[in-house]
Amino acid sequence: MDLFQDMDDEYEKFIRRLNPPRVRIDNDSCKNETVIQVDSVNKQGILLEVVQVLTDLNLAITKAYICSDGGWFMDVFNVTDLDGSKVTDDETLEYIQKSLGPESCFESSMSTVGVTSGMDHTSIELIGTDRPGLLSEVSAVLTNLKCNVVNAEVWTHNTRAAAVMQVTDEETGSAITDQEKLAVVKKLLRNVLKGSNGSREAKTSVSHGATHTERRLHQMMFDDRDYELMNGNFLNEKGRPNVSIDNWHDRDYSVVTICCKDRPKLIFDVVCTLTDMQYIIFHGNISVKGPEAYQEYCIRHAHGYPVNSDAERQRLVHCLEAAIQRRVSEGLKLELCTNDRVGLLTDVTRIIRESSLTVTRAEVSTRDGQAMNTFYVCDASGNPIDPKIIDSIRQTIGQTILRVKGIPVDPPQESATRFLFSSLFKSRSRCNFGMARSYS
Repeated sequence: MDLFQDMDDEYEKFIRRLNPPRVRIDNDSCKNETVIQVDSVNKQGILLEVVQVLTDLNLAITKAYICSDGGWFMDVFNVTDLDGSKVTDDETLEYIQKSLGPESCFESSMSTVGVTSGMDHTSIELIGTDRPGLLSEVSAVLTNLKCNVVNAEVWTHNTRAAAVMQVTDEETGSAITDQEKLAVVKKLLRNVLKGSNGSREAKTSVSHGATHTERRLHQMMFDDRDYELMNGNFLNEKGRPNVSIDNWHDRDYSVVTICCKDRPKLIFDVVCTLTDMQYIIFHGNISVKGPEAYQEYCIRHAHGYPVNSDAERQRLVHCLEAAIQRRVSEGLKLELCTNDRVGLLTDVTRIIRESSLTVTRAEVSTRDGQAMNTFYVCDASGNPIDPKIIDSIRQTIGQTILRVKGIPVDPPQESATRFLFSSLFKSRSRCNFGMARSYS
């Protein structure tokens, strides 16, 4: 079996060498957008690879035309930077050419764009039932085992919490190689994640391989069935995306139509979910008008058939709704940028927790000695956030290093099940507060 797979892979590489991908970047045709056209030999998953490259560069896709019917793949994307302007940075444009053009043949994009190398850290994946203080307990275990979190992304959805964390051994500053220690890490974290709710499974895993964090989070939550509706009710009904699936019998396609509020990386989340569910996108149209995003895809299952039952249709709708909702950003966005130091994240998250705020999503990174952290926070009791609390947090942390974006919003529908992430990243030392407090 492996021999035939290797032969198929070599044949695919040979065909791509004969017909290398072509990338055309046009900054003249549109007034405010950069147009990127990608032509290549078609293969399963190629659309996700292209979208992943663009979104990992923090480019907003405002319009797209997708066509991959037959043996050829052709996509046209209208993109802007996060400020809504054309992409004019020479380094970014060159990177797009190298990542998607003839030099890559799409063989290196997964290992260079948005993928965290596992050579200098250990990746820990966690998923379990969300509850008050869960991440405080997780961080306390890691701190007690002398594991230092250097990067992390945390999502919560439908009473479930998932995290992908890159950690190092506090003593060596590199990946954890002691297998006995890794076994203890997994065991203790699994015990913490189980909690008192025995109806849903808790999982932990560790690895040293390269991983694309956001795709792994989608895969983890999908495998955990977070798309299943608790008690038959959809959380946050007001913000529910409009997803419909109809069959186009003349062409033997299923047509997926999505209309929802636009946000960064929305297209990646949808394409990632369809791809990982083994659906192939043959045609697509994407447009963004003001705050609304409209997406339409003609799909078939990898086995060649369209959606052919009501049960499959309902499941796909729920999975796409969940993919869109997982990182909908509720509340205020707090951005911290300052020199990294031991205990910085502990101090910041403790202040957030003691201010009775809940972190619904977190992105934490450390680069070249700089800590760049983003927290999305809501009031833990479900009330609108008091501006005085934010002012107090900024005065305590520092007006110049903590920026606040957004305004206090109405309480989220799922505030009862969105719990504290404040203590996810405990410091390397617990000298300021004891273990009992870490488990609060």
